[in-house]
Amino acid sequence: MSAPGHPQAPTPAHVAAERQHASLGIQIEALQATLVRLLQDVVDAETRLGSTQAAQLVEANEQLVLAALASREQADSAAAALTETQRQATLDVLTRLPNRHTLLDRYSQAVAQVRRHGTRLALLFVDLDDFKSLNDRHGHGFGDRVLRLVAERLAAAVREGDTVSRHGGGEFLILLAEIHQPADALVVADKLVAALAAPAMVDTQALRLTASIGVAIYPEDGKDIDTLTAHADVAMYARKRARAGGATAPASATAAPLVDHGIDPARRLADLREANERLVLATLGAQELQAAAERARERQSAFMAAVADELGNPLAPIRIATGMLGRLPGEEPLLPRVRQVIEQQMAQMSRLVGRLVEASAEAGGGLVLALDCVDMVAVVQAAVATCRPVLQQHRLRLDWRVPAAPIVTVGDAARLEQIVANLLDHARTHTPDGGRIGITLAADAGTLTLTVNDNGLGIPAQALPEVFEPFALDLHALDFRGAGLGVGLAVARALVQAHGGSISAHSAGVRRGAEFVVTLPLAPAPELPATGTPPPVVAGGGA
Repeated sequence: MSAPGHPQAPTPAHVAAERQHASLGIQIEALQATLVRLLQDVVDAETRLGSTQAAQLVEANEQLVLAALASREQADSAAAALTETQRQATLDVLTRLPNRHTLLDRYSQAVAQVRRHGTRLALLFVDLDDFKSLNDRHGHGFGDRVLRLVAERLAAAVREGDTVSRHGGGEFLILLAEIHQPADALVVADKLVAALAAPAMVDTQALRLTASIGVAIYPEDGKDIDTLTAHADVAMYARKRARAGGATAPASATAAPLVDHGIDPARRLADLREANERLVLATLGAQELQAAAERARERQSAFMAAVADELGNPLAPIRIATGMLGRLPGEEPLLPRVRQVIEQQMAQMSRLVGRLVEASAEAGGGLVLALDCVDMVAVVQAAVATCRPVLQQHRLRLDWRVPAAPIVTVGDAARLEQIVANLLDHARTHTPDGGRIGITLAADAGTLTLTVNDNGLGIPAQALPEVFEPFALDLHALDFRGAGLGVGLAVARALVQAHGGSISAHSAGVRRGAEFVVTLPLAPAPELPATGTPPPVVAGGGA
């Protein structure tokens, strides 16, 4: 501490703070002077404007605020009107039910839903009985009020997620968005009949309404709404005719009419005219389908004509082969080579003719099986022995696994061997030289499973659903080792199905190989005795 009576010496920090304080004081004084100058400028400006201009400026500002508020109110009203207009555009003007555009949109949503859940949907076609006669007797205004009443009752009788839409006149379409079985739609149809049959008063006129209802189920009766509508319409008219003739109605149709107004000739003529119009529309649809089928038949006929032309000229490959004989001396002996080419070409044509005949026989239902107890192990051995030379020619390695004990099924031994040979031939024509083909035979739970796979060209995803169809050519394999006409797999499928089995094709894609799986029922009879079958596993030994 310093001695008493002596002032304390200022520290450096204290000196710096004093300097900063002085600097701030100078800045404040400068800002105050600037503010005073600005205030003076404002006063001078107001003096120059005068009281009249100032009042006009204030009034203009007020008008601007009012205009902004009015514009906001108009914008809100316009937005509300637009929303209401959009809503009205989705409704039927008379009944206030969803219109066809809305029905189509909800149908698309419902189809996506049932596909995800693996369920069904239903479309009901509702036609009011004798609505035209009501219209004619009491006027269109009365008929409109009846339609609004019907719309209310139908909408109240279905679930919230279902859609009731007016189709036209006294006809309505009802979309049941999701059902588990067709019987559910029949229950709803009966419920709708009961709802419409309740007594009603329209313009002091007592009514008990009846309707005819047709039902169509997705996907059994169609996959688009037009096809389902046509199917439900036909079912509705069938129900209406059955009731008119006094026949017993199916469970999906309506009960007998509570009030019989009779059918006058004019009404009958109108019904016939309407039925004819619908028949014409259905016929047009059938004609389109027939035209598509005819185009497919023409393509197949043209293809078969090309095949017939090749088969009708067997000397072409022979001429090509014998042309090799004109080479200069000193080259390798050509006669054995010519003989080999000719034999290969003739064998190929023989197989081609055989497959075409077989495909025709399968399509015509001419297949006859000589059934007996057959050892599938011996069948696989015989097919492998037949195909082994050509597999060796292309250096294809054959890995095959068969059990030591026989696996017995009931079938035609020659046809079963043909199945295996066709699958092996398909693998051969789709696997590059040096590739691998595998065969596995196993039995389990009353079923035998034959698997033939390869590491070859594979099958495109878009071609998998058509791979067993006759003449389904693999476009990506046409230039590879004579992929053939595409009848071998079709014949294999027909033979497998004739034996009570199934066949499926699998592939991860192009250049990723393919696999064919055949399942057949095992024979209930005792197994055949072992006859020198190969060891349990014969793999990797090559073809």
